[in-house]
Amino acid sequence: MSSSRTQVPAIEGWFTTPTDGADPVLIGAQCESCGTYVFPPRAGWCPNPACSATELKPVELSSRGRVWSFTENRYAPPAPFVVAEPFEPYALAAVEMEREGLIVLGQVAKGVLAADLKVGMEMKLDLGVLRSDDEHDYLVYTWAPAAAEVKR
Repeated sequence: MSSSRTQVPAIEGWFTTPTDGADPVLIGAQCESCGTYVFPPRAGWCPNPACSATELKPVELSSRGRVWSFTENRYAPPAPFVVAEPFEPYALAAVEMEREGLIVLGQVAKGVLAADLKVGMEMKLDLGVLRSDDEHDYLVYTWAPAAAEVKR
């Protein structure tokens, strides 16, 4: 990541961008009535069909989890998605959050492909640059292997 540009979230309010060396965390929401978690964060009704609560509160979610499923994208997504040039294949992982049991889909850290992943592998939240312009690096959350399990 470039130090000459300001790093900003590509989407505000989905994750923290600590500047003090702390690890980033996802921001979700939780029903105070039944405890159901959601990501991305939102307001409104609880998504649990057995609950009639009408409010969700913002909460920090786990920053670790285990691979539930994964795949690899070998084609550049169409516009309006902004693709870094040159396009490089990337892995996507559905990660079951450690505490919440919620499954969160996200891109895997640059350089980690599907061949490097396995179901049950421990992952940690990380940040990566989606795109850059003259002034900013636009950050997104990514999943990275928590241990040195990757063979690259």
